[in-house]
Amino acid sequence: MTPPPFGREVPPDESGAGLLAPGWTGSPAASATSDGAFLRALLDAEAALTRAQAALGLAPAAAATAVTEAAGSDGFDVRSLAGRARAGGNPVIPLVGDLTRAVGEEYGPYVHRGATSQDIVDTATMLVAARTLDLVLADLARTERALARLAAAHRDTAMPGRTLTQHAVPTTFGLKAAGWRQLVLDARDRLTVVRDRLPAQLGGAAGTLAAFTAYGADAPLALPAAYARELGLAEPLLPWHTLRTPIADLAGCLAFTAGALGKIAADVLVLARTEIAEVAEGSGGGSSAMPHKANPVRSTLIAAAARRAPQLAATLHAALAAEDERPAGAWHSEWEPLRDLLRLVGGAARDAAELTGGLRVNADTMREHLGLTHGLIVSERLSAELAGVLGRARAKELLTDLARRTWAEGRPLWELLAEETELKDIDLDLDEIADPARYTGSAGALTDRALERP
Repeated sequence: MTPPPFGREVPPDESGAGLLAPGWTGSPAASATSDGAFLRALLDAEAALTRAQAALGLAPAAAATAVTEAAGSDGFDVRSLAGRARAGGNPVIPLVGDLTRAVGEEYGPYVHRGATSQDIVDTATMLVAARTLDLVLADLARTERALARLAAAHRDTAMPGRTLTQHAVPTTFGLKAAGWRQLVLDARDRLTVVRDRLPAQLGGAAGTLAAFTAYGADAPLALPAAYARELGLAEPLLPWHTLRTPIADLAGCLAFTAGALGKIAADVLVLARTEIAEVAEGSGGGSSAMPHKANPVRSTLIAAAARRAPQLAATLHAALAAEDERPAGAWHSEWEPLRDLLRLVGGAARDAAELTGGLRVNADTMREHLGLTHGLIVSERLSAELAGVLGRARAKELLTDLARRTWAEGRPLWELLAEETELKDIDLDLDEIADPARYTGSAGALTDRALERP
């Protein structure tokens, strides 16, 4: 069989399939941000504009019906629109022509009347963002519930706390899971605020609403409000063609969400290492070369999203410095990174829900690891206990020497303490003091308090 030539044209059904994007492919966010979804949002924006004008007496009711029916059809070719968008720099120009022809001669003049391309693109972008954020929020809710269950179940499961990669003092897995949940709730709250404030865009050619006055509007300021109501979006105080707060807010909360989920993934990736094995993903991924492996794939994909998100957000924040009443390039630079960011976060939220819902916690391994430092993990407690008896300087000197001997002799710290003559007459309950599981401080109470947050 003759192999296909290099550089062959990709068939239409293979484009945009997400071959190199396993983090978001197949996620609800992937569908909500597809070219088809954006086309649907553009058509929804156009239809809502005619309906808003009809509601204010600026267009016949029959025109609103005709435009809405035409916009609701499947007779628009995404690939054709994409190709023709190059001529004017955005897809609205060819879409308006197609929609006008679909509406027909009588009511075609009411399509896009008084609007500019950016009104429709920005409004459609807000619709796509709103629809995608609803899906993300649903997955964050699943993640939060799973983490609440983990935190409650492991409220008192002691494990090593790690700082700068080394064992520090004991903590609990319940507190760790409660902390993860706290981040998820922080992300939820930020996304919810931004979601509820996503505005429609309507200003006309240069943000003055002048064309609507020319078409007979006695109160043009009422039109953006009517338009927003038709779409379920917030009413803008001003046209925001070059006032890009909505995009910047989206960028910020999405990047935060990616980072918050990335923290969970980073911890799981460490704790799931073969030599640590304190947690494991419910169903790991395979390897093309090593049959024994069960890779933490969900965590890996979330971590990848967290690394990409800040740079995408930076591009969107850079577009804030937009000149004039419509910029050349700044606005256009937003479209792809914003969609990428929505997809990444949508995929990460899906994976986080699956990860936390199936996470396996190896409590026995955590308890075993508390002994890896031969008791030194409670040296902070011993230092405090002995300082009151020997003085701070002597307590530190003694424990420093015993720590050295613990490693050199391979003996537990409590055993060496029991042999110290200067401690013979001191009433020390070494079973209590040297037990790492009894030195988790207020971890349980902190977990309880964290779980009270709705």
